[in-house]
Formats: sequence, C-alpha cells, structure tokens
Amino acid sequence: MAQPNLPQEIAAACEPFEDIKTAALDRLLARVGDARVVLLGEATHGTSEFYKMRARISQELIQEKDFRFVAIEGDWPDAARVDHYVRHLEYPPSEWTAFARFPTWMWRNNERRGFVDWLRAHNAPFKPSNRAAFHGLDLYSLYDSIRAVLKYLDEVDPATAHVARERYGCLTPWQSDPATYGHAALTGAYPTCESEVAVVLTNLLHKRRSYAEHDGERFLDAVQNARLITNAEQYYRIMYYGSRASWNLRDSHMFETLKTLLAFAFGP
Repeated sequence: MAQPNLPQEIAAACEPFEDIKTAALDRLLARVGDARVVLLGEATHGTSEFYKMRARISQELIQEKDFRFVAIEGDWPDAARVDHYVRHLEYPPSEWTAFARFPTWMWRNNERRGFVDWLRAHNAPFKPSNRAAFHGLDLYSLYDSIRAVLKYLDEVDPATAHVARERYGCLTPWQSDPATYGHAALTGAYPTCESEVAVVLTNLLHKRRSYAEHDGERFLDAVQNARLITNAEQYYRIMYYGSRASWNLRDSHMFETLKTLLAFAFGP
C-alpha cells in the first residue's frame, strides 16, 4: 500500500472550521492540558486570518485556562505601553508610540487592536493582581529602554539616575543607528559600552530590596529594560560576526525574559 504523502497527512490531521469566531477549540484546549506555556506562531507576518485566529486562541487560553499573560515577539517597552492600557494600571504610561518601528504592521494592525481592546474589557472586573498582562520579549528597543530606565531612576533614586545617565551616554552618539555602534566598536574606532551598561543593571539588582518594596511591577519593568540594554549592546557588537551568534543571543534573551515573567507570575 502506498504511503500517504505530506499533503495527505496534513489533511488527515487537520481540524477544519468555517468561521474563526465560532471555531470549536475544545480539542486544542484538551491538548494544552495543564501546560504553562503555549507557543502560537503564524506563517506570514501579515495575514489577517492568522492574526485573528491567534487572538481567538489567546482569548480561550486566558478565559478557559487562566493564562496570566501574553508575551509577543515585540519589544519590551512598546508592549509595556499596551500592558498599561489593558491592565488599567495607575502609574503614568510611557510617552512614546508603541510599535512605531519597522515592521510596524506586525503589531500595529486592526486585528491586534481588537485583541487589545478585548483584553482591556476582560480585565476590567478583576482585581489588579488577577488581570492578564501583555509583555514583549524582543531586544531591539535600545533607546526606548534607556529612556524607561532613566525615567524610573529619576523618580526613585535621582542620584543613581545621574550615574546611569552618564554611563548610558556612551551609547548616545549612536541612537539613530545602533548597528553603526556595533561596527565602530568591532573595528576599534570606538570603545565598547559593555561595562558601562552592565554596571547600571548590576546596580539595579543590588538595590532590589529597596526599590521593589515600593512597587514590584515597576521594578520588574526597569530591570527588564536594563537587561535588554545590556543584551542589545552585545547583540549589535556581535551581529557582524555572523547571523548565528546574534540570533542565538536574541533567542536567549527572549527565553530568559519568558522565564522571568513566569517566575514573577507564578513564583520560582
């Protein structure tokens, strides 16, 4: 008997549906079981139907499986702007426009806007600690993250903010094109900022107790931005060695961010 080919195997295993809004997801949720992490990809970076079904599945996971947050392949400070909106947070939101950097269509689209509005409405009846969050895992937001760390330190520790502003100043000449910094540092035309940015992160972590006791959420945001800056600085330096090293660093950053979010939501 001839073995089925790949298209036939896919057709036999698929679960067809006629409409995204009414598609039965019971079998999918049964396969999810008690998993804490579900990875939702899409094959196009731009097709409405993929985005709508991803949003629908996310809604079901939040409602039926009590998932605590959505983490996207987007930059941390941009997602934090959305998180402020969907969780009705009281502290002032960031001043920049979320997801305004290329490729804007990945997250600034009508399908994502619909999901964000749904999540805000879903969260409204719950206590702040029980509201589903919206986070970003990526590391391309070097200068938005610098701005976020400095804003946080200006409010909680002005003296440390002054020191951090001087250390981050190492990267200021390259804010419009951080990849140029990586090339200049690699060729020796400009000293690396590795130690400068690492010290800011270390100082934040050393003061965890005094900072976090005032507002653990905001401290988490500051630490993640500082960690992003440290990893992004390294990313732009090693990208000229080849795509493998830089992609591995980016993937490691996203995985470590996910682990941090899981620990914050559920405990170590």
